[in-house]
Amino acid sequence: MIDLEASGDDVVLFENADWRVIADGLEHRETGYFIARDGLGRRSETGLWEWPLHLAEKSWCSLRPFREAFLAAADLFDVARDEALAQSFVTGFGLRMGQGGQPGGDGFTKLAELVRPKSITRRRPAATDNRPSPHRNGAGRKDDAEMPRAALS
Repeated sequence: MIDLEASGDDVVLFENADWRVIADGLEHRETGYFIARDGLGRRSETGLWEWPLHLAEKSWCSLRPFREAFLAAADLFDVARDEALAQSFVTGFGLRMGQGGQPGGDGFTKLAELVRPKSITRRRPAATDNRPSPHRNGAGRKDDAEMPRAALS
């Protein structure tokens, strides 16, 4: 059982717009999602850190505030960081996008979006669309009616 009154009086060791670090662990300010201090460094069977992978699945979790608070908590609680931590953030939240990235957000593409892209509605061209034909020889192009044709005998 969670004692909300006890956690409400905790001294805030670190805080940003979304997260706060208290003596007991890391807490999301809006949802109350909590990561206990003693479980902060938990790893998966592959050696990756579990929390960056898990929180990447949450639609309400923004990368930058979470990463900032998570790293602050690791430092405050003497949880040793390693290369697998950075790899865990990359695996969960994705790589930083260059010019081809989508504007806004954190500038990151989540791995889940690459593996399971949002459904794309495809529209089949109507016969009157005057679009080029997908045929190799280009037959059916918009301007075909205007071009003279020669027949081979």
